[in-house]
Amino acid sequence: MVPPIVWRMAQNSLQFAVIPTAIGECALVWNEDAEIVGSALPHGSADQVRGAVRGWYPGAVEASPAPVAPAVAALTRLLADGVGDLGEIPLNMSALPDFDRRVYEVVRAIPPGETRTYGEVAAELGTPGAAQAVGQAMGRNPFPPIVPCHRVLAAGRRIGGFSARGGPRTKLRMLETEGVYLEQPTLFDL
Repeated sequence: MVPPIVWRMAQNSLQFAVIPTAIGECALVWNEDAEIVGSALPHGSADQVRGAVRGWYPGAVEASPAPVAPAVAALTRLLADGVGDLGEIPLNMSALPDFDRRVYEVVRAIPPGETRTYGEVAAELGTPGAAQAVGQAMGRNPFPPIVPCHRVLAAGRRIGGFSARGGPRTKLRMLETEGVYLEQPTLFDL
């Protein structure tokens, strides 16, 4: 996974928790206002997830997830059952470039069970030639799956890339949990 943009505020004011989910150990990072400033999809063991979070957010302290309990519940339900709305989870995007924030707002509105292509997201932003820039923003997404980058596909509705551990297989698994089944080429189609 590509590390998120390093948070530009006092790192000691951040807390995180490792959350067991149906796809493995994930993490949420939040500030003193219980706004999510980052998240992580599985990186292997819980210790590996902790190490990644501590590398991205030096000074963040592991804590009880009680301040972000609604986010934990919504996240675990989505990853287990493919249902739920993560759109109400408060995010703090103040450290992110304006273009990325705009992309994440559009992508965040894609409901479970639906997908868009990078080009469709770019067009919705009013920048129809920016599909590649949208893909790059997805690769930098510090909020997976709250900002559901797994729902954004390459042209032709192909799976495209995915920077989380497991790559495209993880992306396919997350989509299938939400009821999206992509036709993938077989050996006879190659």
